[in-house]
Amino acid sequence: MVISPMKTLQCLAGLLLMALAGHASATGSLRIAAAADLKFAMDEIAATFRQSHPDARVEVIYGSSGNFKAQIQQGAPFDLFFSADIAFPRELREAGLAASEVRPYATGRIVLWSGQTDASKLTLADLTSADYRKIAIANPTHAPYGKRAEEALRASGVWGKVEPRLVYGENIAQTAQFVQSGNAQIGIIALSLALNPELAGKGGMAGYYLIPDALHEPLEQGFIITRRAAGNPLARDFADFMDSTAARATMVRYGFVLPGEQRAIGP
Repeated sequence: MVISPMKTLQCLAGLLLMALAGHASATGSLRIAAAADLKFAMDEIAATFRQSHPDARVEVIYGSSGNFKAQIQQGAPFDLFFSADIAFPRELREAGLAASEVRPYATGRIVLWSGQTDASKLTLADLTSADYRKIAIANPTHAPYGKRAEEALRASGVWGKVEPRLVYGENIAQTAQFVQSGNAQIGIIALSLALNPELAGKGGMAGYYLIPDALHEPLEQGFIITRRAAGNPLARDFADFMDSTAARATMVRYGFVLPGEQRAIGP
């Protein structure tokens, strides 16, 4: 059978398109806005993802979920948004700014943590002590972890006594830095940060106090692919990778409770 030159060109064009499509899924760039509590877990997850996408450029920016939501509403160039409060990506989805359904990825926990004393022997009631001149929490107006910290302090009946001594971090990572540096004697931070090697077991801190989740609303967290990334196959690849065994194991190691799984740690 003789194949015409035109047919040959069509076949070659088809093969080229297939090759380009396969190459596109492994290359390109990805800009991720992630809640600050994900700093150490997401760094590891992104590094593992890059192993199967060596030609891709993956950039993760960490900060306050509320601030990221506002930035995306104003057109900030993010491809995925991982929020510590699932309500924020839901609102973006409702506003037509998402290219995917909202996907829950974890529930977070809050802890008392100090670089100067063994916080594992404390409770929220101990924060009324004059020993704690400055107590760090994330800003409740835009940081989900700060909002949950305020709820827990109010539920414990100590808010009125400790509020004058509170110092507010822009996000939960900055809050942890306040405590680590000694600018605050103690703080309420994310369990995921307390478990990371940079903080765990250092200084005068021998542990943390896991705040009962009955004292605050759940820290249900979720993410979306943004409308900007509707045509970006790398964004879909990363979203799917969050369900991988490797990514899930990393999240659990940093104290996150995964969707559909029972809490494995603390009260």
